[in-house]
Amino acid sequence: MSSQPATLLKSIDAAKATLDAARPLPRQAVSSLHEKLAREWGGHASAIDRHAATLRETRIVLERITIDGKTLREQVDATHHRDAIRYAEDIVAKHEALSERQIRNLHRLVLNTIGDGEVRRYRQENVEIAGASTIPPGFLDLPAQMAALIDWYREADALHPIARAAELHARFLKIHPFVDGNGRTARLLLDLDLMKDGYPPAVIRDEDRLAYYEALDCACASADFAGITCLVAESVLRSLRVYLDALGLRDATGPASARSGAEVPVPAGKRVAAHFSNHPDGAPTCPLPRPPR
Repeated sequence: MSSQPATLLKSIDAAKATLDAARPLPRQAVSSLHEKLAREWGGHASAIDRHAATLRETRIVLERITIDGKTLREQVDATHHRDAIRYAEDIVAKHEALSERQIRNLHRLVLNTIGDGEVRRYRQENVEIAGASTIPPGFLDLPAQMAALIDWYREADALHPIARAAELHARFLKIHPFVDGNGRTARLLLDLDLMKDGYPPAVIRDEDRLAYYEALDCACASADFAGITCLVAESVLRSLRVYLDALGLRDATGPASARSGAEVPVPAGKRVAAHFSNHPDGAPTCPLPRPPR
């Protein structure tokens, strides 16, 4: 990553402030942007998982788990991914606090094609991640590990929302609580947390997958979250620029702005997701709610 997290976060907050000032957004534009980002969201998620088999050659494999020599299924169904996105948006609209139940439901939705009753359960066997620097905790430790994850999250409000979402993403993947679908669930969890603070989803592109796995491996092995935070921040900034470009708004987040060093306020204290202003009933019509007040 060429940029430091603090510089990227300043650029993102400046772009978000520009977009927030234009609200409420035209409903037609909201609908179009929602569909565009949803397609990219699901498409790149599928692409990352499709390429998992090739990552052994570079020792960057966090999606290809083997249990007793069996390779797990990796292809995500686009329809089920869209259902999971809608579920995440519903959580944001209802201001629900993060819970293990939500995580299990996201997992159930992204793996809906399996239909074998296992999608809601934490894994019942120990696993190894080929090429990774860490070994997930034993299955007997999963309930305590997941409870600790939720406890950590509840105390993480001092972090910038993007840094917190990236760290949540990495911490979840280090636990790897499910037999399959951890990566897809983790990316939805990442975007769910971003949406709670009014940020668009971090669409991890197929071409960034190697950097993505490298950053995750570093975070899991050494608790250094700078790399994954930068990658997530760059993805969010791209999504913000999609909005700004579509609305004809001036993008003040380019290199010159990023180098200016102008201070941008960082949200602090407890977070309260605001009402969705672009729908008469308050339901989310795009993956970018109004900022918290």
